[in-house]
Amino acid sequence: MELKGVYTAMVTPLSKGAVDYGKLREIVEMQIQGGVDGIVPVGTTGESPTLDAEEHMKVIEETIVAAAGRCRIMAGTGANSTAEAIILTKHAKSVGADCSLQVTPYYNRPTQEGIYRHFSTIADTCDIPIVLYNVPGRTGVGIAAETVARLVKNTNVLGVKEAAGSVERVSEILSLCDTSIMCGDDSLTVPMMLLGAKGVISVASNIIPAELKKMTDACAAGDFVAAAALHKKYWRLFKDLFIESNPIPVKAAMAMLGMIEEEYRLPLCPLSDASREKLRKTISSCIREI
Repeated sequence: MELKGVYTAMVTPLSKGAVDYGKLREIVEMQIQGGVDGIVPVGTTGESPTLDAEEHMKVIEETIVAAAGRCRIMAGTGANSTAEAIILTKHAKSVGADCSLQVTPYYNRPTQEGIYRHFSTIADTCDIPIVLYNVPGRTGVGIAAETVARLVKNTNVLGVKEAAGSVERVSEILSLCDTSIMCGDDSLTVPMMLLGAKGVISVASNIIPAELKKMTDACAAGDFVAAAALHKKYWRLFKDLFIESNPIPVKAAMAMLGMIEEEYRLPLCPLSDASREKLRKTISSCIREI
């Protein structure tokens, strides 16, 4: 399996406190019609910290059923307990996921050796390709480039999602090993792909999947003029979807566009009035008047 293109870090729609599986299926269909290469259910954007284990597994199952083999499914099954991550990942494998996204263990802040052993154990135990997820701003610890290079020697490690906000990480990792790097920040997709990244795991593609696909396809074809034009058109949207903690802004934006209800689980809460007005203006200028 080759890791490339656009994978949508899909929101988990809620209604009256419960997961709205009808809306989830609509979102999956919209993503497939937009031409995305894959969908990532129950990652950070899918509010994984506030879904219980049963919901977590069911969202992955429902996504796989709705996609019906028309795109790849990268199940978010990471945890800060290796044993828990293995349980979730084995379940994702059993229901047909193509690969899994494994976040760096958060809060317990393992050493680089601990990180290596955590990911290696999952890769060796679960018989499904895994993608490393480096997001130190959320987890409190990053995956050193040298640790990535050690891990990708395992044939079950497909590559890494880089969400540390550093374009230089692409060059650093590729100087040590040959692996697939997926950008984890929409606003850095074009510069990261210029340096050798293969695509993006995108928040913005919840709203504009076809446009993100055009942008990454242009990069892959070496047409960075066209890619840069799309980046310029949507840059403000890319930035304002992180005006407050993800996924608050993207769910607010989708609600403004009539795609979902705007509902979160505590400790996430609705946008401030100032952020809401700024996001509304950005959507009106980048997509359509609302």
